[in-house]
Amino acid sequence: MGIARLLAKGWIIFCLFAAAHAMRLAWLAGQTVPQSFPAIAICALLFIAMGLLFVGGFGVSAGHFTGTPLLARLRPRHLMPGFNETVFVAFVILSFFNQAFVAADMIDGSGAGALERAIFFVVPGQRALVHALEACTLDGGRAFAAAFTWLLAIIFLASAASRLKLQAGLIRLESQSRPQALGPTLRAFLFGLVAVLCIQFLFVGSAYPWLNCSAFADITGGVLIGLAPLMLVYLIVAALASLMASSPENIK
Repeated sequence: MGIARLLAKGWIIFCLFAAAHAMRLAWLAGQTVPQSFPAIAICALLFIAMGLLFVGGFGVSAGHFTGTPLLARLRPRHLMPGFNETVFVAFVILSFFNQAFVAADMIDGSGAGALERAIFFVVPGQRALVHALEACTLDGGRAFAAAFTWLLAIIFLASAASRLKLQAGLIRLESQSRPQALGPTLRAFLFGLVAVLCIQFLFVGSAYPWLNCSAFADITGGVLIGLAPLMLVYLIVAALASLMASSPENIK
């Protein structure tokens, strides 16, 4: 997977997820959908266009270095989601649905408590989030929503790891038929570097003490709790696949 496509997909999902939370917060504030949808939709489209413009510039520059125009390298199959992408989008939708409609009613549930305790033990970032929420006297199902998202992220990682060799082979074949400015090894290094930083901020939980209490009650908290763990795991999978693709043994 090229960096441009990864950035484009990630940015679109980020903007749509943030827009969905903006709609939810507007609805909780008493606004109807017809009142809030036009302004939120326009903002989301502008942010998506801004990000795609940046990514498109990166793709054009990559096409310049490889000698192949961007439009000539674009194929309809590149726009079709693969199995990992389909599962990822389904998990993102499931995470948002849980945040918006389920988590607040599951605070006192025994199943929710068991899941929270399990993720609290496994994920240091969950412990940091719980301590931050306790300091802010905030919950409202946020701890359960975070635990549920981490569970989805772990499931996605296990599912994608079983197809890493296949994905690495596809990356190598694509690189041979459509050379890119950055090879699999350099892409793996860049993905891995960003993944290590995100692991420190999210999985270890270094980012949560920096946030104000108000951040957990707005779109920032919603994205960090419901989307960031899944995007972190997707980035880790992309780094591992690119690393495996740097070895010629993966296409045998």
